Amino acid sequence: MQIKICGLTDVREAEYLNKNQVDYAGLILFYEKSRRNMSIESAKPILEALSPDIKRVAVTVSPTAEQVRQAAEAGFDYVQIHGEIQPGALDVLPVFKAFNIKDMEELPYYQSCPQIIGYVFDACEPGSGKAFDWNLVKSLPRDGKLFILAGGLCAENVAEAIAFVKPDGVDVSSGVEYPDGNGKDVARIDAFVKCARREE
Repeated sequence: MQIKICGLTDVREAEYLNKNQVDYAGLILFYEKSRRNMSIESAKPILEALSPDIKRVAVTVSPTAEQVRQAAEAGFDYVQIHGEIQPGALDVLPVFKAFNIKDMEELPYYQSCPQIIGYVFDACEPGSGKAFDWNLVKSLPRDGKLFILAGGLCAENVAEAIAFVKPDGVDVSSGVEYPDGNGKDVARIDAFVKCARREE
């Protein structure tokens, strides 16, 4: 089970991910509405602190091609795109296309895009920590691209989600933060990873 921890904001959090040998680290760029938004310069020390084995994902909302280029130059391996895909934005980094329950009908269009290597299925309000009805994605056709489940996951429900949906990976942000939302909690990350990999 591949694991992605999203919304890093501090170098110390990179060490938490290294300790747990997760697969992906997500940092939010170019989206000032998010309390986890990072500048490119602020993101660089976190990227450098991550283990080479952890893939770095720039999490964005309708980024321009230039913004994706900036992410690539900073050392990101992938870009995760919520919202619209702007002209040229697919041509720089491999893409995770994010969907929520409002735009799931767009999936067939992106299945034919070779630059898109995976999908992230999120809640109606990405980053809110709220789960959605997993039945909405359980029966989606698999096409060989990575199928990552997000939205309201935490140590208490991730094993159930994996058993029910059978995704390739799981993605968490709010579910491994302190109760006040101020940064990642290493104990919650430890518990989430342990539960997500329980059946391996």
